[in-house]
Amino acid sequence: MGPLSARLLMQRGRPKSDRLGKIRSLDLSGLKLLSEHLDPKLLCRLKQLQELDLSNNQLETLPANLGLSHLRILRCANNQLGDVTALCQFPQLEELSLEGNPFLTVSDNLKVSFLLPNLRKVNGKDASSTSSQVENLNRELTSRVTAHWEKFMASLSPEEGAKKAQADFVRSAVRDVRYGPESLSEFTQWRVRMISEELVASGGTQVLDADIQERSSKTIAAQESMARPVALKRPDDVPLNLSSNKRVCTSTLARVEGSPVGADGSQPALKLEPLHFLQCHSKNNSPEDLETQLWACAFEPAWHTGATSQTVATCGGEAVCVIDCQTGIVLHKYKAPGEEFFSVAWTALTVVTQAGHKKRWSVLAAAGLRGHVRLLHVRAGFCCGVIRAHKRAIATLCFSPTHETHLFTASYDKRIILWDIGAPNHDYEFQASQLLTLDTTSTPLRLCPVASCPDTYLLAGCEGGCCCWDVRLDQPQKRRVCEVEFVFSEGSEASGRRVDGLAFVNKDVVASKGNGLGTICLWSWSQTWVGRGSQSTVAVVVLAWLQWSPTKLAYFSLSTCPDEGTVLCGDEEGNVWIYDVRHVLTQQPPLPAAPQAPTQILKWPQPRALSQTVTKTMVNMVVANPTFTYLAALTDSNIVAIWKRH
Repeated sequence: MGPLSARLLMQRGRPKSDRLGKIRSLDLSGLKLLSEHLDPKLLCRLKQLQELDLSNNQLETLPANLGLSHLRILRCANNQLGDVTALCQFPQLEELSLEGNPFLTVSDNLKVSFLLPNLRKVNGKDASSTSSQVENLNRELTSRVTAHWEKFMASLSPEEGAKKAQADFVRSAVRDVRYGPESLSEFTQWRVRMISEELVASGGTQVLDADIQERSSKTIAAQESMARPVALKRPDDVPLNLSSNKRVCTSTLARVEGSPVGADGSQPALKLEPLHFLQCHSKNNSPEDLETQLWACAFEPAWHTGATSQTVATCGGEAVCVIDCQTGIVLHKYKAPGEEFFSVAWTALTVVTQAGHKKRWSVLAAAGLRGHVRLLHVRAGFCCGVIRAHKRAIATLCFSPTHETHLFTASYDKRIILWDIGAPNHDYEFQASQLLTLDTTSTPLRLCPVASCPDTYLLAGCEGGCCCWDVRLDQPQKRRVCEVEFVFSEGSEASGRRVDGLAFVNKDVVASKGNGLGTICLWSWSQTWVGRGSQSTVAVVVLAWLQWSPTKLAYFSLSTCPDEGTVLCGDEEGNVWIYDVRHVLTQQPPLPAAPQAPTQILKWPQPRALSQTVTKTMVNMVVANPTFTYLAALTDSNIVAIWKRH
């Protein structure tokens, strides 16, 4: 499609007219329009235009001077928009559609709400909740920038030039003023810059006066709620009936058991504060739903060096949720009616747009009962691909740590398949290809690429034990059987026992669970592999045993935090067992005679803190982000619990 013409506009405009100035509705969808095709000189002649459809084109930006001041409805779905600030030229806009623009983020949604005060609907949904969220953020940011201004001005010496000082203030405010989750940092820094520039332009009076005037019209209760991050929760993310101190994140530290400092030299017990208890997977958002099973969670990796993640994905029932741990906001919620999700895994892909620009995507894979893998573009909030991976349910999945497009799926059909999901095309569609099929003799439950050689070997905890496959892609066989089965004692009776927990603590040490009641085993991959020889069944070289719950119940998944040398596992009583194993990683034989006690046990909050109907629950899975700043736990009673480390 080339540049627009007046004739085309009259053909596609309503009502039919030979004068552009009389057209009220215009459909320009599906014309493969590029941004440069939108000629402001032509479009500004549409003086009465109220409805414009630009969906299903290839627009990366909107020109800033289209002159459509009466526009009330704008549809821009399924384009390549990467910025929304040009929308401010449509002050009368009431309805907006931006679905299917994969480069827009949560921050862009907030920018839209701020720029368009008359907006009633976004993507067909009521915009009032986002507007309230923006209002709360704006108040807090204004307060913080004003405080930064006062501190900054007090530090100036008389001889410093006013212009230079003002420019320095804007830079320092953008750098130093922080509020809200990392996922909203683009929006908050954008607003901080705007507020700072307004403050400088008014000599420090404009924003202050507006803030004082607004505060005087509010009640004390409203002032208090303004400072609470939990006030940003969306209405449809129903929390439990928490006491007030839990809601405002000022609860007492979580109750723990265990010695403050381990006798064996381990670190003091962690101070963990419960922040949020969410029921975001509830059927019909009902607070009465305490039955939906939650199965897996995973923190989004920090893709930049030195950064840390506070975004966690959870799955259970027919929904996948992406939660900001600091605020408790459910950033995205994806539903697939009739599905039951069992597993989630993250990766990041580099995508090249049609204009040649490179973008970095966070992609979340989710799978479960139907045997399909759904690839979710997290920031844009939509599913951009489905892999029909297995004919039976998928128990677990994981991405390769070295190849961002390589995905392992493990199914109840007793097969593990390695896929290359590829990079999405210009229509943001994936074309997955199958690379390997690994046969198992029992259902695989956990997958774990070997940390020191992830392109060579894959470990899997299965119903029948712990197995290992050669996954090198330069080998001719594309269908392979288990190469080695690991057992956890010399006796043959140990073979064939379920392994339902499996994770590397560092490049060499593996933590596994399920092979013995009441214990977690720490064993050495390298020492075990060296002693293998040509055997197909090998006893692991045990480094230590960790004391755990004596329950006979299965499928409590353990996890590790390698940077902190920590092992985590839930139990049937709602407890989280935390082990600091750094001393084990460096100790020399002989082994301790008795299993190591946990560093601490994080107890489930008492009934006074939760609804009286939830007095006992099982913690199916617990994970921490790499820096152990946040900890997320899933229960069998439809509760996502989040703690913060102090």
